[in-house]
Amino acid sequence: MKTWHDFSNQNPELAQLGKRLLFQSRIGLAYLATIRKDGAPRLHPVSLVMHNEHLYVFIPPNSPKCADLLRDGRCAMHAFPSPHDVAGEEFYFAGYTECIHDTSIRQVLVDDTKVLVEENEVLFEILLDRAMYKKLENPGTPEERPVYTKWQANTT
Repeated sequence: MKTWHDFSNQNPELAQLGKRLLFQSRIGLAYLATIRKDGAPRLHPVSLVMHNEHLYVFIPPNSPKCADLLRDGRCAMHAFPSPHDVAGEEFYFAGYTECIHDTSIRQVLVDDTKVLVEENEVLFEILLDRAMYKKLENPGTPEERPVYTKWQANTT
């Protein structure tokens, strides 16, 4: 598993594309897929925070997604679609979340990013195992086809 910083160093172009799609506004927006206790998938919208090229998410402690991540940190995320997209751009990544208990890291994130969080929200850093960007070539034509750019942590 790699931090966003590591991913960005290994594949700067893909990381930049992903960051642009995740952070279409000040706060990142994505769909988070987790694994329920019974093994079924669960999907949730979340807000993301990037600080010093590390990717984080704050989650309320009574949320089912928090319980999922505390029990099994595996996850996948997909950036919200852009309302202005005409090229069919998508960004997806999968990996693992690590619960951050260090209150000083939490405080720096809140102070530096000005993100509003409840005091009891649980902080997770998102570590990446793989990522994928998709864009349509020749959109809206009979020659339209998807073009993929992929990265995997253990192959770079």
